[in-house]
Amino acid sequence: LDKLKAERERGITIDIALWKFETTKYYVTVIDAPGHRDFIKNMITGTSQADCAVLIVAAGVGEFEAGISKEGQTREHALLAYTLGVKQLIVCVNKMDSTEPKYSEQRFREIEKEVSGYIKKVGYNPKAVAFVPISGWHGDNMLEPSENMGWFKSWAIERKEGNASGKTLFEALDSILPPSRPSDKPLRLPL
Repeated sequence: LDKLKAERERGITIDIALWKFETTKYYVTVIDAPGHRDFIKNMITGTSQADCAVLIVAAGVGEFEAGISKEGQTREHALLAYTLGVKQLIVCVNKMDSTEPKYSEQRFREIEKEVSGYIKKVGYNPKAVAFVPISGWHGDNMLEPSENMGWFKSWAIERKEGNASGKTLFEALDSILPPSRPSDKPLRLPL
């Protein structure tokens, strides 16, 4: 998704990028927000426009620990998303192909437990959050269930508006509830 020359050279996202696709229920606009600490203002700009946040957590040893540490970006992004009013969350545990052993259920469960504890402190209800193990590089559990993670039966969310379950990120996106919009109120336009 990194399109700017500086983004490709440095291997990080600097500015927000938009791209669109359709699920079976929704027209989705992805706002790819920077994860790097130096560009947090750009992340806030993108997140403040979102109906749902997809928190991408790296499963690699050391990567996850850095993100969830006291000064880590995983913690900061979850907190900012909630603070900015994004009340629906999906957590994708990415790079499952780089765990030891590859596609490790134990590593996924460890990350799920740790992130659940943190997002609960922030204000999210972990039972209303889909946790999906994925490999973006190989496409595992993105659109279709992965044969590499036969142990993963499904994600499940419980909420007063109705429960949902599925196996993929695509299905998790379809489970998002559209926020109520005050269409009977005057238009508010940020400048």
